[in-house]
Amino acid sequence: SDMNANEVILVNENDEEIGVMDKMEAHKKGLLHRAISVFIFNLNNEWLLQQRAQHKYHSGLLWSNASCTHPMGGEDEISAANRRLEEEMGMEASLEKLFSFQYKAYLDSDLIEHELDHIFVGYTNQKPDINPAEVCDYRYISTEGLKEEIKTNPEIFSEWFKLLFERIHKEIKV
Repeated sequence: SDMNANEVILVNENDEEIGVMDKMEAHKKGLLHRAISVFIFNLNNEWLLQQRAQHKYHSGLLWSNASCTHPMGGEDEISAANRRLEEEMGMEASLEKLFSFQYKAYLDSDLIEHELDHIFVGYTNQKPDINPAEVCDYRYISTEGLKEEIKTNPEIFSEWFKLLFERIHKEIKV
């Protein structure tokens, strides 16, 4: 397609494409669009968290899952997931899709994240080689540790990460 990298694919509730729109405009209007979230675990079943770069257009410096992206036109979900894991974290993993999930969250800068999010998970002990343009830090944390931190410091995590944590925890029994 002739989309550019700053556009997102607008979808209906069935994930059928209904158009493309500038990323910022879609987030200002809170329109439903297609997204990908990748969750990575090491072989000790610890969650790999990334801290989003400070200058990102929303949720800067918040801790979140290993990587996130919006697929480009004609790009399938798994390709988008692999591309972004490499771009942000400098990693490769064998990813599998867990589920899709629709949510709406109100973010900083008066933006609304309204996504039909396709969730992928992978396991690897490969060490991240982070891209400072996207990510300012990373760490590993156990499920118990993470549960405790979300309870005591919810404001340091991205909205979607908090929404997804329990569900993923239940699905994959980490």
